[in-house]
Amino acid sequence: MKLKKIDEYRFELPKTGQMNVYGIIYATDKTIEKVIQDKAVQQVYNVATLPGIEKVSLAMPDIHWGYGFPIGGVAAFRISDGIISPGGIGYDINCGVRLLRTNLTKGEISPKLENLIFAMFNNIPSGVGSTGRIKLSIDEVKKVLKKGAKWSVERGYGSIDDLNFTEENGCMETEDVEDVSIRALDRGKEQLGTLGSGNHFLEIQFVEQIYDENVAQKFGLFKDQVTVLIHTGSRGLGYQVCDDYIKILQSAVNKYGITLADRQLVCAPIDSREGKKYFNAMSCAANYAWANRQVITHWVRETITQVLNKSFKEVGLEQVYDVAHNIGKFEEYKNKKYVVHRKGATRALPKGNKNVSQQYKDVGQPVLVPGTMGTSSYVLVGTQKAFDETWSSACHGAGRVFSRSEMLKHIRGSDLAKELKQKGVTVQSSSWKTLAEESPQAYKNVDEVVEICHNSGIATKVARMKPLGVIKG
Repeated sequence: MKLKKIDEYRFELPKTGQMNVYGIIYATDKTIEKVIQDKAVQQVYNVATLPGIEKVSLAMPDIHWGYGFPIGGVAAFRISDGIISPGGIGYDINCGVRLLRTNLTKGEISPKLENLIFAMFNNIPSGVGSTGRIKLSIDEVKKVLKKGAKWSVERGYGSIDDLNFTEENGCMETEDVEDVSIRALDRGKEQLGTLGSGNHFLEIQFVEQIYDENVAQKFGLFKDQVTVLIHTGSRGLGYQVCDDYIKILQSAVNKYGITLADRQLVCAPIDSREGKKYFNAMSCAANYAWANRQVITHWVRETITQVLNKSFKEVGLEQVYDVAHNIGKFEEYKNKKYVVHRKGATRALPKGNKNVSQQYKDVGQPVLVPGTMGTSSYVLVGTQKAFDETWSSACHGAGRVFSRSEMLKHIRGSDLAKELKQKGVTVQSSSWKTLAEESPQAYKNVDEVVEICHNSGIATKVARMKPLGVIKG
């Protein structure tokens, strides 16, 4: 497939064949080569063939091959004739990131860093199939799915302020939790308050550089400040919801006469019974993820104050923001409503937008971009250009370039831990295998990815953080 270079940071996939719209990939001459090798361009094409897609099939600079949609894919669908697709949202529904800021500096925390990481590793369950300290009945899981992060706050895991700094205030409206299968509910009984495995992590960091003093001040960030980044999602419950509806929507494709370029793009019309049921179940799973990150936030606060023997007021640990990067949402652009699919992409609203937290109205929404162990993470801010050109979307991370199996051939987890230790990063993991699979070498250069977003104007740099200690599943 031939790409046409538009400018230094965008490539167009012209409308050909079965495409209903053209494609745009955010990349440079250097990064586009890997996208082509990865064959993710084909997935940008495939998404462009779906019914009711509006304007363009988009890919953020961290694009790589995914299930159906590319990871880094963004697409908006008209409600009148558009579809909703689990492949456009992902298996880990509302995988997302939460950033906490502290009153502490790097120098203050360094003597206690190893104790802190060890205590957090013990207090916050992680790893494949990990179960948490909270055991719920099926009825209580349903309440979590209804209330999201509010459920956690009502039970003492945080405060109302946290909800004010969470996308959707930590809860999407759900009409009927009965659209979630008993198998999914069962998987949610013991996983609230757990990190899980894969690329999920909890990281103690420090602010290495400030790019925009005014916006950083609004977000409460300053140089050498200690921050905490939490990256996890809806765990087994979300995975099961996706799995269930991929099977259900396979029959919907035939029922509604939808032609697919790839069978992984199974979908249903937005206004159909099947489409509504999937959106509802997806919203429930998103709420579980927000409740999950809220519980973990509480345990982070509890652990840090205990290990440092300081009060919550002394430490700070206020929430900067929590944002999803695997989600589908009804959003309004130019007085029209669409279902926007973000699959490995972060919402990036501009200043003045009604959905930006009141305290950030005059600067815009924080865009949180996690790096990988030993590399940078970033705080960006949303822009009007993103609103106009990318359905208010920016990148979500570095983007994988090597598979987990490939990494296992070349790296040992124990060796990587030693290497990171020499670089000043303390790591605790429940699995050497996972550590090797998630090596920084498995990912694109996050600095390059962020530069593309910044220089293209879809999200601009505010601050860069470097890791001090990492917990991996």
